[in-house]
Amino acid sequence: MNWKMKELKLEFRIDKENHKILVEKEFAAPLDIVWSAWTRAETLDKWWGPKPWKAKTKEMQFRKGGSWLYAMQGPEGEEHFSKAEFQEVIPEQRFVSVDYFCDENGKINEDFGKSKWIVEFEPAGAHTLVKIETVYDSEEIMEQMLNMGFQEGFAAGLLQLDDYLEPN
Repeated sequence: MNWKMKELKLEFRIDKENHKILVEKEFAAPLDIVWSAWTRAETLDKWWGPKPWKAKTKEMQFRKGGSWLYAMQGPEGEEHFSKAEFQEVIPEQRFVSVDYFCDENGKINEDFGKSKWIVEFEPAGAHTLVKIETVYDSEEIMEQMLNMGFQEGFAAGLLQLDDYLEPN
């Protein structure tokens, strides 16, 4: 990783009172490239999740009313499925989804609840700032996700996106 990459913003804020996790991440790429990395299955599969885990999309329709069903595949071949249901999509500005753990057919795993993701994209010169607000149904569900390593895993995935976007 070059010196410029180390200076890119990555900030996590945990708002227990409103059961939210707020993340801001700056990427050294223009808006259209960063938007594409967040909204195309073939690109998401290259960076989403912490190594050695990999995302594998089963199906994706990135549009309002569409969804993304994918598995996180572990190094021993284990699979854990999640689904994002897109409620709003404004190209190159923001998308909103409801996310949850599920089975391979997209049936929710009620043990973990749902979260609402609001992901906003802002051009910043040659860079792009992405703001992610994740809202949980309760503080307990948010704490459960944090205890499962959400912050470390999500940060690792975002840093993998830095690597993916870095010019050769």
